[in-house]
Amino acid sequence: MAKRSKAETEHTVSCILDEAFNQVLTIGFEAMSYSTLSDATGISRTGISHHFPRKTEFLVKLDKPIGEYFVQALDFSSLTKLDASWKRALSMPKFCAVLTLFFNLCGNVESVQAHCSVIEKVKFNAKALELDANDCIDNLLGYSARYLLSSRS
Repeated sequence: MAKRSKAETEHTVSCILDEAFNQVLTIGFEAMSYSTLSDATGISRTGISHHFPRKTEFLVKLDKPIGEYFVQALDFSSLTKLDASWKRALSMPKFCAVLTLFFNLCGNVESVQAHCSVIEKVKFNAKALELDANDCIDNLLGYSARYLLSSRS
């Protein structure tokens, strides 16, 4: 087999990550698999697993873009606007997908700290604007959990 150039390898990894990001936000991390990624990218499952031997490695690489996507939907200009923008964003399936991923990882403290810093990103953005948002964000997480549970029934 011919050796691939660094640029080709980076392009392959980028294609895989782009599709993984898309699938995390559309079908969810749990439903995403090497097969769904292979079908969407045309890259073999073996090729994908060569670059990402464990599924959780996608979370490590996608943590920052997922967090950035999540906070883009939020208005940090005041606590009232943060609350309203968060609740409005719950109508966006991809926003809910990020929350679902966060809640799915919450059962494993190491996983949530290593792979899903989205809530810390929200708290950091709020703090940067001098908002004391911890209580507000905690309330919004509870509201979101109830919202997601009720939308499944």
